[in-house]
This record gives sequence, structure tokens and C-alpha cells, in this order.
Amino acid sequence: MREFIVEADGGSRGNPGPAGYGAVVSDAATGETLRETAEYIGVATNNVAEYRGLIAGLRAAHALDPTATVHVRMDSKLVIEQMSGRWKIKHPDMKPLAAQAARIFPPGRVTYEWMPRAQNKHADRLANEAMDAGARGERWSETASTAGLDTAGEGAPGGAGVSGSAGASGSAGASGSAVAAVPPEPPGDAAAGAARVRGALAEGGAAAAAAGSGPDAARASTEPGQGVPAGAASGSATDDADTRAAQADADADTRAAKADADAPADAGVAKADADADARAGAVNADADARAGAVNADAETRAAQAVNADAETRAAQAVNAGADTRAAKTVAAPGWAPADMGAPATFVLLRHGETPLTPQKRFSGSGGTDPSLSGTGREQAERAAAMLARRGTIQAVVSSPLARTRETAGIVAARLGLDVSIDDGLRETDFGAWEGLTFAEVRERHPEDLNAWLASPDAEPTGGGESFAATATRLAATRDRLVAAHAGRTVLLVTHVTPIKTLVRLALGAPPESLFRMELSAASLSVVAYYADGNASVRLLNDTSYLR
Repeated sequence: MREFIVEADGGSRGNPGPAGYGAVVSDAATGETLRETAEYIGVATNNVAEYRGLIAGLRAAHALDPTATVHVRMDSKLVIEQMSGRWKIKHPDMKPLAAQAARIFPPGRVTYEWMPRAQNKHADRLANEAMDAGARGERWSETASTAGLDTAGEGAPGGAGVSGSAGASGSAGASGSAVAAVPPEPPGDAAAGAARVRGALAEGGAAAAAAGSGPDAARASTEPGQGVPAGAASGSATDDADTRAAQADADADTRAAKADADAPADAGVAKADADADARAGAVNADADARAGAVNADAETRAAQAVNADAETRAAQAVNAGADTRAAKTVAAPGWAPADMGAPATFVLLRHGETPLTPQKRFSGSGGTDPSLSGTGREQAERAAAMLARRGTIQAVVSSPLARTRETAGIVAARLGLDVSIDDGLRETDFGAWEGLTFAEVRERHPEDLNAWLASPDAEPTGGGESFAATATRLAATRDRLVAAHAGRTVLLVTHVTPIKTLVRLALGAPPESLFRMELSAASLSVVAYYADGNASVRLLNDTSYLR
């Protein structure tokens, strides 16, 4: 019977962050490389990328010979131990991926072995190639790969790598571990900037920020006196905590089983279980505390740098009266202790141009529902390419109107994500003003227009939606989406008024601020929402990628 060696690796530049995997299949008898495979998978954790690499490697081996036996070698102790059945798989995201890997070959045909990182260079370099391609908005190509050439003559395959060893402790599982598809954030469009701030503030300063963007960022050194790459410190601590927790679970189970066999009475078993649980809990608590300390410190410094700069610029731009009104509505003002955990980051993309956009006609949710023009589709493609390069979006949500659904579809296809629809993101209904220019409305409905400009409670002629009603709708939509996507980076494809309203509410600015914001077609804005109720506007009307 033919035997294959599968070596796989995966990595995440940020953990979670832009991620990819690599796998190589070789002949066990000759050592000949038979197949290479790699893929950029968007934003994911190290664990997810490693499991995806395992699945891809097993599938490649199965395509070569479904009757073969396979020996898997990886530098992820978590994956090896879970797939071997020695550690349980409790993490809900891991279970389906583990099960998927276990189904590729019949039971008993796949064996697993852990190997040092330095021996996994071939798969590691494939994973780096995939992430580099993803950063360029491209797909990895086997014909263009040089990973095999780079590792030729270096001895045993394998190597220094990208994949951060990590792990979730888990529920019973011999054959398979699984992981969530798109995990979450990513930093997001804005969180990528925050990650760079964290890197610059960490030990090593500018050198750390530079290291955080390199292919091997997830595995860069964190020894005293060396720079900590952006996002790597918290990722490393979290991964180590997960692995220790999983191993503690396994050790606890072993000790409990031994006590069950040796103890003469139920009391002995109970004592062994309690002792094992206490030791596992101590490991988890210690690991969680250290990971939490790293995350809290990094997030706090990043938030202080970003928020201080944002508040300074806001103070210069807004008059004193507006400042006073806005301050009354902002939750937990000042620098009091706050929840600086990973925020829900909304990347707000206005749809591309329609035929009505250049003519500056009212186009809300009560009009003709136009589609994108040729220019609008090109704008959506450029936005998609830019977002693919950043690799931070974890989900896409769109308004139900045609122009936003079309824009979202173009972007989501490039990112490999699905689009969900939320009616709360629709544009304001402009009533009888739909399709008219501002000048035409002033000529036909001057009194209604003046009232609308003077009060957020005034409705457009013919029973449209007031700005006050729009704000109420958007606040409810915001709260629902923040709860559903806590800690994640989500692209919301919507319209002028919803985006301006979300920004206004985040700033605590008065309703008249809606008339003082410029928002171009296919522009990006970013707002981050924290669990303590605070919000941070990180970007407004970015169109640099359209030029």
C-alpha cells in the first residue's frame, strides 16, 4: 500500500489577522514532493489556519491515491494532540474542522506526529506565500511558488514559521479538530491602524511596528529588549494559554482515570477529580490572567494614542457650542477605567455611483432603486481590491437596496465572504423628493424644505422619513449588529444618511452635523464600538484607493 507524508502549517499575522496555510504531500519511500497547496483564507486565528492546512494536505493526498496511508507531521502540538485523540476538542469552532479532517480518509489510515518548527520550513513558506499573495489581492499559484526551491538542500522538510502554535481545549475527539471559517479581526480597516499603534508603543518602538507587518510576524521574537510585532504579543499569549489549558484538561483526565482505577471507594475518585480540576483551573486562570494583561495593556495604549489624537482634531474642528452639546451625550467621558477589549469595528462603505449620483438627485428608499453605473461598478472593484489587500474584514452586511447589494456582492466575492442583508441599513425615505435635485425641491416645496433643514423631526413632502426617525432606526440597528459581531470587523455597505448618522451618534454631535460632512460615492469610514458604550470614529470619507 502506498504511503504519503503530509506536512502542513498555517499562520495568522495578528492572531486573528490575515491568515493562510500551506501543505506539501511527499512520497514516504522516496521523499519526492508530489503536491503543494496553499491558500490565503482572510482573517483567521493561527489554530484555524493550521487546521485548514491539515484539511488541504489530506485532501491533496486523497486526490493522489484514496487507498494510501498517510503520516501527518505538523509543528502545532494542539492539532496533533487533538487529532490523535489525546486532547479533547471543546472549542465550538474547532469541532467541525476536526470532523472534516477526520472524514477525508477512513479511520486508522492517518497517523499524526509533532515535529519542531525548524523542520517544517516547506509548509511554512507555502503559508507565507499565500499570505503575501492575499496582501496583494491575488491568489497563490503553485506554478509560481518557490517554497520547494527555497527549502531544497536544507535537510528535513519544515521550518521556521508563520503558524503560531495555539489551542483551544476541547471536547472528546480523536479524529479531528475543527475551526471557524472566518474568524473574527480582525483588526479591521481601522483596527489595522490601531495594531500599528500598539506595535509602535511596545518594546522596540518603530522596529516592532516594522516587524509586525512581515511574513513571519506571528512568530517574531518577544524576548526582553526586542520589538513586539503588532498583534503578536496578545496572539502569542492567547495561543500559549489555549495550549496549556488543553494540556491541563488532558492531564486532569489522565489523573482522574488513574484515581478511578486505584481508589477503593468513591471518595477517592471524588478527591482525584477535585484535585485534577483544581490544578487545571489554576493553569487556566494563570494563563488567562497573563493573556488578559497583555491584551489590556496593548489595547489601552493603542486606544489612548488613537483617541487622544482624534479628540484633539475634533476639538479644533468643532465650535464650542457643538462640543458642549456633544459631550452631554457621550458615554463614560474622560479617561476613567473603561472596557478596552476588542471592539466591534464597523467599516462603513457607501455604495458606488448610480446614474443619479453625479446629478445630485435625492435617492432614498422610496424611489426607483437604481443599480450601479459603470463608474459605480469600477469604484466597487477598487474598494474590493483595497479591502482584500488589508485582509481584515470578517463579515459583510448590506442594505437591501439594489445599489448596495451590488456593491456588497462585488466586494464579498473578492473577499470570499457571503453577504447578509439588514433592512435597518436602508437609506432614508425622501418621499415626494425622490429623484429631484435640491434646486427642484426648493422650487416646488420651499416651506417643507426649510422646515426639514431646520428640524430633525420634519419629514420630506409626502410622508417621507425624518432624520430623527432615521437616527432611531440606525441606533437600534447599530446595537443589534454590535451585539452580533462583538470583537469582529464587519463591512457595512450602506448609504449617505445611515453612515453620517452612525458617525454623528458616535461623536455625540448635534443633528445639524449631518449637513457638515462630505461623503463620496464608494468612500470608507470606520467606527469602533466598545463594550462599555464608548465609540471611536477612526476614519471618515476615505477615497484614496479610487484615485
